Parts: sequence; C-alpha cells; structure tokens
Amino acid sequence: MMQRVPAGLMLIPLALGVLVNSFAPEALKIGGFTQALFKDGALALIALLIFATGAQITGSHSGKAAAATTGVVLVCKTLIPASVAIALGLLVGIDGFLGVSILALLAIMGNSNGALWLAFAGEYGDERDTGAYVASAFDDGPFLALIFLGASGLGDIPILALVAAVVPFILGLIVGAVDREWTHVLDHVPNITIPFMSFAVGAGISLGTVLTGGVQGLFLGIGVVVFTGGLTYLGYRFVLRRGPKSGIGFAAGTTAGNAVAVPTAVAAADPRFLPFVPSAAAQTASAVLVTAILAPIVASWVLKRSGGLTVHDPVAETEATA
Repeated sequence: MMQRVPAGLMLIPLALGVLVNSFAPEALKIGGFTQALFKDGALALIALLIFATGAQITGSHSGKAAAATTGVVLVCKTLIPASVAIALGLLVGIDGFLGVSILALLAIMGNSNGALWLAFAGEYGDERDTGAYVASAFDDGPFLALIFLGASGLGDIPILALVAAVVPFILGLIVGAVDREWTHVLDHVPNITIPFMSFAVGAGISLGTVLTGGVQGLFLGIGVVVFTGGLTYLGYRFVLRRGPKSGIGFAAGTTAGNAVAVPTAVAAADPRFLPFVPSAAAQTASAVLVTAILAPIVASWVLKRSGGLTVHDPVAETEATA
C-alpha cells in the first residue's frame, strides 16, 4: 500500500508519527524498547542509512559509471544548489525568509532521490546514467549539510561532530570495497529503515507545523525540480553533450525521502538549529512528495519534445553493434 503512494515509504509513517505526537504525545514516552525505537531512534537509524549508503558506492551500484556524468550530476544537483542556499544564509541569516529556514533549504536542495533516478535512468538512459547513482548516494545524509554550514560559519559545527557524521559513511565504504556480499545485504536497509526513521522524526512534529510547513514545502518542491533539475539538464546538454537525452537531467531534480531526517541530525551537532527542525522536516516531507511526482513528468516531457523518449534496450544495442 505504501509503495502505491509517491514517497509513501517515508510519508505514511511520518504522518502516523505526527498524528501520535499531536493526539497522544505521552504514548511513546513510556521508556524501554518502545521509546527507544519510535521516539528516540531517529539518529541511530540515520547512522545505519549512512553506513549502507557508503557500502553502495563502492559496491554493486558503482558499476561502469562514467566519472564525467557522475560529476555533472553531483555538481549541478547538490553542490551548486547547496552553495546558493549557503550564500542566501550569509545574506539573511539562518532564519531564512518567509518561514523557510536555511536548514530546510539545505535539506531539500542537497539530497536527491537515488531510487527514482535509477528507475528513470535505467529506462531511458544507459550505463553512464545509471552509474551516476553514485552522486545520489554521496549526497544522502547530513554530512554535506554539516560541511557546508561549518565551512561557511553559519553553523557552529565542532570538528568532532563532522568526524562523527562521516565515520559510518567511511566504514560503509570500506565494507563495500572489501566484501561485496555485504553490499547486497545492505541494499535492503533503506526500505527497512526509512519507515521507522520517518515515524521517529514525525513523533517530534506537531500537526499544526505540518499544515503550515506543508504548503511552503509544495512550492519548495517545485523549485527543486525547476532549479536543480534544470541545472542538471544544462549540464547534460552543454557539458556532457547528450543531445536528445539531456532531459534525463531533470530526473535528478528530487529530494530524497531520508532528507526529512537531515534537520534532526544537524541540530544534534549545533543546537542553535533546534527551533527550525519541526518546520524544516515538514517542508522537506512535502518537497519529497512533490518532486517524486513532478520530476519524472518534467523529464519525460523534455525527452519527448527533444526526441529522446526511447527506452534503453541493452540487448538490442549489443546485437546492433555485433
């Protein structure tokens, strides 16, 4: 049932957590395993996701990725948008503008939906495009947000906090490189972990925050598709020179489901961001839904207009080459 809803694996448990927190806030504060998993478990589950992400980069999904494609996707989808968010923060402060904090902008702009990218690129692209999943895996999690905030001075991020955020990722890289079987085991971690993580995040958000932040998140989601997807499209067209297939770049204009946990992780390193966590998480959740629906639609439309909407068939291509 959850898979029938775009980003449902994250959104439905998040909504349930919000409802429990809004109407029965003491129900999850009974201690023991119940509170540890459903109320206090977000950070531990985020760490597990980061570990699995590191293993995927050096494991089965890295494949024959072209370095140029991966670099273009990473720069256009993540690094440039995150830099713009930081520049805006330096101009207006961490409070942001119109109820949208810099924390929310970083979480929404700096994470991409790798599963959606793999599905779309696998259907309409080739091994260069599917291999660029590495870029999506690299920007998952909070450590890029921590690095950008710390380097810019917007966040008071201790060096030890940065190290603590990166250690699970580095251990995952090592495990993925040493033992590929572990990579296959960890492939299932996101589907198992994200629902529990999302519920725990939702258990810290009130319904009122969702109703106000959700509307802002809708517009932010549209902005992600247009801005970050558009930048990646331009990278595909003018840097990679992919011609009719350049529309694939718009499929990168998404926000990852686990980005909803980034505000919590950042606030754990710098408590000054704690007041922004509930609204940032709600806005991120809305952006996840909007981008999951809109990005593939825009990418398909651009591909169709340019004549690039043809399904990739590796068997046919091999026979034609032979």
